Amino acid sequence: MKSRFGPSWYFGMVGIAWLVCLPVSLAQTEDLSVLSRWVEWSDAANLLQHHLNAQAFDLLEKRLGSIRALKTAENWKARQALVRAALERVVGPFPERTPLHARTLGTSAKEGYTIEKVVFDSVPNFPVTGCLFLPDQRRGKAPAILNVIGHTDISFRAPSYQRLILNLVKKGFIVLAIDPIGQGERLQYYDPAQRRSLVGGATTEHSYFGRQCFIAGSSAAHYFTWDGIRAIDYLVARPEVDASRIGVTGLSGGGTQTSYIAAMDDRVVAAAPANYIAGFRRLLESIGPQDAEQNFNAGILHGIDHADFLEVRAPRPTLVVATTRDFFSIQGARETFAEAREAFRLLGSPDNLSIVEDDFGHGYTRKTREAIYRFFQQHLNHPGDSADEEIAALPEAELTVTPTGQVSDSLGGETVFSLNRSLAEKLAARLEASRQNLPSHLERIKTEARRISGYPSGDSLLRTVYRGRYARNGYSLDMFVLQGEGNCLVPFIYMTPDLPGRRPGLIYLHPQGKSAAAGPGGDAEQLVKQGYAVLIPDLAGMGENGRTSDAVTFLAGQIGRSIAGVRAGEIARCVRFLSGRNEIDSERIGAIARGELAIPLLHAAAFEQSIKKIALLEPLTSFQSVVVNRYYTLDPAALVCNALTAYDLPDLAASLVPRALLVAGPVDPLQKPAGTEMIAKSFEVVRRSYSAQSASEYFTLKTMIPGQSLVEILGFWLK
Repeated sequence: MKSRFGPSWYFGMVGIAWLVCLPVSLAQTEDLSVLSRWVEWSDAANLLQHHLNAQAFDLLEKRLGSIRALKTAENWKARQALVRAALERVVGPFPERTPLHARTLGTSAKEGYTIEKVVFDSVPNFPVTGCLFLPDQRRGKAPAILNVIGHTDISFRAPSYQRLILNLVKKGFIVLAIDPIGQGERLQYYDPAQRRSLVGGATTEHSYFGRQCFIAGSSAAHYFTWDGIRAIDYLVARPEVDASRIGVTGLSGGGTQTSYIAAMDDRVVAAAPANYIAGFRRLLESIGPQDAEQNFNAGILHGIDHADFLEVRAPRPTLVVATTRDFFSIQGARETFAEAREAFRLLGSPDNLSIVEDDFGHGYTRKTREAIYRFFQQHLNHPGDSADEEIAALPEAELTVTPTGQVSDSLGGETVFSLNRSLAEKLAARLEASRQNLPSHLERIKTEARRISGYPSGDSLLRTVYRGRYARNGYSLDMFVLQGEGNCLVPFIYMTPDLPGRRPGLIYLHPQGKSAAAGPGGDAEQLVKQGYAVLIPDLAGMGENGRTSDAVTFLAGQIGRSIAGVRAGEIARCVRFLSGRNEIDSERIGAIARGELAIPLLHAAAFEQSIKKIALLEPLTSFQSVVVNRYYTLDPAALVCNALTAYDLPDLAASLVPRALLVAGPVDPLQKPAGTEMIAKSFEVVRRSYSAQSASEYFTLKTMIPGQSLVEILGFWLK
């Protein structure tokens, strides 16, 4: 019997296989991903956050070392003074107390209590709306509780909040519930025509104006805390209120506000933060930083942790409210409580700090509400029944304070944006005065920009891993991974023309990462054909490294760093890579950045003289423009907290003289072509700097013509 698989079948199969494989062998499909199929790099998108976490943990461990050394009441009192000073630096300084201009816009009598719809100004012409709940049965002056609210869009009008408020009122407490900024009737970006915020919900609003505050050296937390302090001013001014019996409580974002207000206002006799206290270590290990007002400006850098909010109050009564399945870590709540308990013990009142837990997710339970009632009844000297009663929630309309339901079109006045803009304008005037002595100004801003941006210090060993090569027509494309800070990675494409001798090198920064620039016929190929070796990296939080979120940006700000500073350090490492290549003329290394990547490039170029020429394509004109315009589109990675306290982007550009600088098509805060006036104002200091050193020919400011190729845009800059 003959075999079915004889010679003719074999050679036929070989022929078919050869035909199938022919296209692959002649034109291999390119895969420009560098990190794929390496287990060690499989978590690349989270490496930046892990790295910043590690730096935060080092700071928190240093703080813990100081705490462990506190052995006496006097030690703790000294620590409290340090914490108060730190809070003043990172949240304050607060403005002077101006007249509240308090007014009542309506009154509603209910069974057993009265509601007053109130407004007061926490700063001039910045209205705070709220409802004051007054129990009918009062014996003289009554204790009062400020209730600050979590991130519910309708604020204290939500049924779960009403239940707590009305139970407290039924038990004889006066309660003032106020609208947080960006919630309830205090939307900061409200459009009357659409009857909604133009930027999003509560947390989105908080972070939107919060970024502007951070750039100007302030914070959203500053405004939230001051509103609470002024709300207590309002309460103690009421004839019905016993000013010696003031409490504050709130859940979630309200727990955040409670923690801040109670730590910074000594009039708060009793405080009950709910579903917030977790400690920064556990917070960063789990859900990470939340919206802007839950982050201090360099708070962790200044040694602040959640426990400090409790300890600075010791031995005044404080109740930590927690639930076991909350996204705010129950482990962190227990650890924070355990640390703070030692302060209360040594200061003589261990029983004044307590904790209540229930098995629940994020929110109130009957058990936690009843614990809050008992806590205030005990410590505000107002005994009574602590049972939690079923309450019929009032319709939202009955708790609406302003005629239209929004401050902006009922009362007008300031917003956080406008208040922060005033601050930014003062900073801009100070910068302009400093620019009058330009040489010393530019030296100073380089030092300050290093510090403020968190640019990495030191010159660590350069480590790379080679991943492979593709040969293209006239040049080769090599793939590398460069070690960044800590365990961070910088995957990059390195394209070199098939030419003899040494050649100039370019770093090309594209907001969509290397894959958007390295394809056949793309931007990088245009540059290679001009005789350049081109390095296209994925910097931290872009391309194969994922994307940068607000959480990571706020984390960086908490520890005194910025993603722009991290990226600037990575750019410097890329320059070092090029400088070490035999085929590169190290005296002819330049860099090109598109869009907001101009920000880290400006920082890197200001600090690293080895970048010999710089081109910025469609760069943001200035940080100042983001802060003085109500609306903007700023990638989170572009945020540099406190920048305007010392410098702006044009100052960095001015410091590059006499190196060749091309700025093409600068954009406004909405990423649209900037107007003539904005451009002239922003780049005047750059022109002046280049002119002062007789280097005007090395600075080029031009518009972008639609349809131009990259080589056409760069023009003579490439020569």
